[in-house]
Amino acid sequence: MFAIVAGLVFSIAFLLAIGTIGAMLMLYHDKMVAALLFEPIPQNPPVYQLRIRRARMDAAERQAVRPTAPRLAAA
Repeated sequence: MFAIVAGLVFSIAFLLAIGTIGAMLMLYHDKMVAALLFEPIPQNPPVYQLRIRRARMDAAERQAVRPTAPRLAAA
């Protein structure tokens, strides 16, 4: 008699588990398909653009560097 009750309880629990799995698959079918077909947005590495700005000299301020006699002697 114990074997029959144990088998019956096991069978009912097994059928309940199969039913729960089947119900979850039916409820979440659309979400599972969407997750499988999802293509993530590509992550491009950031591009940094550096701009170096230097103050420009006027033509009047620019002077040619002329070597003097001590500089020539040192070289």
